[in-house]
Amino acid sequence: MNDPFRRPALGSAVFYRDPSAAIDWLSEAFGFESSMIIKDQDGKLVHAEMQYGDGYIMVGAEWADFTASPSSVDGKNTQSIHVRMHDAIDEHCEQARKAGAVILKEPSDEFYGDRTYRARDPEGHVWTFGQTVRHVSREEAELASGLTIEGWH
Repeated sequence: MNDPFRRPALGSAVFYRDPSAAIDWLSEAFGFESSMIIKDQDGKLVHAEMQYGDGYIMVGAEWADFTASPSSVDGKNTQSIHVRMHDAIDEHCEQARKAGAVILKEPSDEFYGDRTYRARDPEGHVWTFGQTVRHVSREEAELASGLTIEGWH
């Protein structure tokens, strides 16, 4: 993402009561890197973008009646953000824990071949991190889970 006009086809926006603190925390806990910070004349953050690998998120304040931090709506989430990792997921989980993330699900191997963990940030957003640790066929995944799967990566 060195070219600011070339971005992945899909990104997500997350809203915080204190977006400046969130940017610092997301960097420390999860390893996101700030790629754009826009402030108004009073120094108030109005828009930010952070990247992780080839993906990005936008970080903003509760700027309209349809935006809210989970901490403003009794901790409810309408989405969970999934981040694909290439390696070191257990170490990543420990880094997040040390930064104050609440680990909702410890790192564990899933029937579909990924190792995942789930964490809640200080304002209540739920983040899932996953790393492929083994390749599994659709048939293996169905057998292990008892589910019927249509399509497969």
